[in-house]
Amino acid sequence: MVAYWLVKSEPEAFSWDQQVANGSEPWTGVRSHAAKSNLKAMRKADLVFFYHSNVGKEIVGIVEVEREAYPDPTAASGDWLCVDLRAVRPLPISVSLASIKAVADLADMALVRQSRLSVMPISAAHWVRLCRMGGLRDWIR
Repeated sequence: MVAYWLVKSEPEAFSWDQQVANGSEPWTGVRSHAAKSNLKAMRKADLVFFYHSNVGKEIVGIVEVEREAYPDPTAASGDWLCVDLRAVRPLPISVSLASIKAVADLADMALVRQSRLSVMPISAAHWVRLCRMGGLRDWIR
């Protein structure tokens, strides 16, 4: 069964366009224990929203877990993890944080409750709702 996630990236550091150009990319640099636990729980073929943080504050695309958690090669020390993510498709309409906060059914999302978390789970119901907000109808596996 596919699980759903959201990852955040500052577009000036690594943008959706860079993800698309690279195709598959290691998702490195996560240094939060809560986010690390989420990376560890990701499975191959899970679907992930790509969210631009700081600038834009919006979901802009969908990526897929291509390789499950392994040691982050950018970590100087510790047991930090990364996963490989592959670009799947852009959202026809980006979904802003403001529009997410305006929907009562989405108020319990980690994106709203724990805004600093960089890797978070998304429920199947929230996934479908956000896909529809982004111009995709019933885009779920």
